[in-house]
Amino acid sequence: MKPRDQETDGAAVRKRIVGAAFSAFMENGYAQTSTLEIATRARVSKRELYSLFGNKEAMLVACITERAQRLKAPADLPELRDREVLANVLTAFGTRLLTETTDPAVVAVFRLAISETVHAPKVAQALVSIARKPTREALREIMANAKSAGLFDGDPAAMTEQFLGLLWGDLMTGLLLQVADRPSAGEIARRAHEATTGLLQIYPKAG
Repeated sequence: MKPRDQETDGAAVRKRIVGAAFSAFMENGYAQTSTLEIATRARVSKRELYSLFGNKEAMLVACITERAQRLKAPADLPELRDREVLANVLTAFGTRLLTETTDPAVVAVFRLAISETVHAPKVAQALVSIARKPTREALREIMANAKSAGLFDGDPAAMTEQFLGLLWGDLMTGLLLQVADRPSAGEIARRAHEATTGLLQIYPKAG
């Protein structure tokens, strides 16, 4: 087998293991899922499983990493020339964030991370470093650029938290507790628009 074919085959096996591990963790919980069950579901040997991941915790972190990649902010943001452009950027950012984060698979990962904090502390750390932190940093950069352009006067870090608070409300709590349904595309767009409008009302254009 050629090196490139081996890489492709290895990636396919890894993807199969991550998928099998995620399904098992969702059904049984982290502590109750054995590496043998994951290997059986993925149709690989335990030796192959350990050679690719090392341990069960690494498989759980891989599950989170795969889904958290979807939460990254786009890199090609437009120049913030005026508040209308800023409003469009914030609305688009909020819409994408809500759309990706309220996906049932992503909510399930958050729920699993919370329930397994004691058994697998690296899970919560992975969520913070891979998903939560980059999202906030990207949003804070937007706020800092807007401030530099004279579009408002405020602390970018504080504005980031205010925008996220306006955007989310208690939605994630309801989703995690399974007492709220995932919002529709229209509802997500409305929340993003209202969060943007609310923030810009709080922070008028710099004098």
